[in-house]
Amino acid sequence: MIELSENITNYVQKVFGDEFLAKYKAYIESDYIQYVRIPGTIDEQKEILNRLVKYEIELSKVENVPNAYSLITGSDKIGKTLEHALGKYYIQSLSSMIPPLILSPTAEDTAIDMCAAPGSKATQLSEMMGNAGTLYVNEPSIGRTKSLAHNLDKLNVLNAGMLTSKGELISKYFDNYFDKILIDAPCTGLGIVQKKQEVSNWWSENHAVILSEVQFKLLVSGIKSAKIGAEIVYSTCTLTLEENELVVEKILEKYPVVLMDIELPVKSHPGITKYGGRDLNPELSKTRRIIPWEINSEGFFIAKFKKNGKTESSKQMDVRQAELEFLNWNNKSIKTYVENISDWYGINIEILKAYKFLFKSNEMQFIKAEWHSDNLSIFARAGLKLGTMDKHGNIVLHTLAAQALQKHITKNIVELTSKDELKIYLNGGTIKTMIEVEPKGRKVVVFDGNMIGGAIATKDGLKSQFPRALRTAEILF
Repeated sequence: MIELSENITNYVQKVFGDEFLAKYKAYIESDYIQYVRIPGTIDEQKEILNRLVKYEIELSKVENVPNAYSLITGSDKIGKTLEHALGKYYIQSLSSMIPPLILSPTAEDTAIDMCAAPGSKATQLSEMMGNAGTLYVNEPSIGRTKSLAHNLDKLNVLNAGMLTSKGELISKYFDNYFDKILIDAPCTGLGIVQKKQEVSNWWSENHAVILSEVQFKLLVSGIKSAKIGAEIVYSTCTLTLEENELVVEKILEKYPVVLMDIELPVKSHPGITKYGGRDLNPELSKTRRIIPWEINSEGFFIAKFKKNGKTESSKQMDVRQAELEFLNWNNKSIKTYVENISDWYGINIEILKAYKFLFKSNEMQFIKAEWHSDNLSIFARAGLKLGTMDKHGNIVLHTLAAQALQKHITKNIVELTSKDELKIYLNGGTIKTMIEVEPKGRKVVVFDGNMIGGAIATKDGLKSQFPRALRTAEILF
């Protein structure tokens, strides 16, 4: 049972009334419903649904929301399957899926998620862009960048570079730059109390006012970094007007943006236009509020802006120029390695031409060829690991690259035939029963139709190259 603080009950009652408060209390005391997002085509989604049956997990398609499913049975298992560990689906609240859908980026856009951790919306944006084009994801908290990087890797995101700047400073790096911007701002979380009960321990109206100042600065930074004509989606998972309508109203007063009409694929209500005894900007009716119990997910607020005029440029940060850059496949320092990968793993060279490559020490990274940046020095990372050079000068394909390129790999594939072999592989061991695998050297590993990762065939058996960072997941065998 969640005990709501007086601070919350008093606020909700004051702003929304007794009936709303009663429904709010009933909702947060009800069972939390989980949702998942399954990337890919309808056929690929059906395959995942069929695979999950063996775990006794049942999902139900959510009407009108692409790739979204509600969990019917198997809540104790949904995060422990091999398919989840391989990024075949992502656990994400239904409400959280809506802001990226409203932003609707494409591969032709230069887009940014300004508050990206843990990566739910960032990976969804990448998916909507076809894992192509140029996406930047930003997260200033070092602790949270780990979860963001982990999810970018797990879902094989190949069109993103990760920044670690304060969102309020993004416009000091990028002026008149982005086509699409998502600002899912830090907030007081009144829409997610059912999932995060600790919100009740610290919530106060004063805290909401303080956070609204941060949210305003984030929006200003986003607007300044946007091109004229660019679209900006602002969202929060809280109910307060201080963090929602009042922030948007202040932006409309001071900056050259207009609110766009939006239609959500779930039930929602227009933004509030009367508060505290005064009339607010009537344009706020174009914003949308998601009431949690009406869709059995979290409470959200969503606004979509279009920039329609110039903004004063922020003073640009003085940053050092990166010594390294991503290079096309046929650059003389790259071409031999790319051709070797193509030949050894049987990947059509035309597939690899769709990427750019970067050498850092003895490690090679890759990213979609159309991804662009004027200076890599401001990025913590970009793209995925392609592989590492061995003592013979060959590139050993990294597990992430094997997963990302699995549809195109046709040679040096080893299939695991038992769950015992799979367990050894996922724990980073050597499968000693596979001493007869020929030729020796670089391999990729498949189990039950899934590309799992890289390996090395040796005289002692098949040595796993499954990364230590990915061995943390608990998997049901």
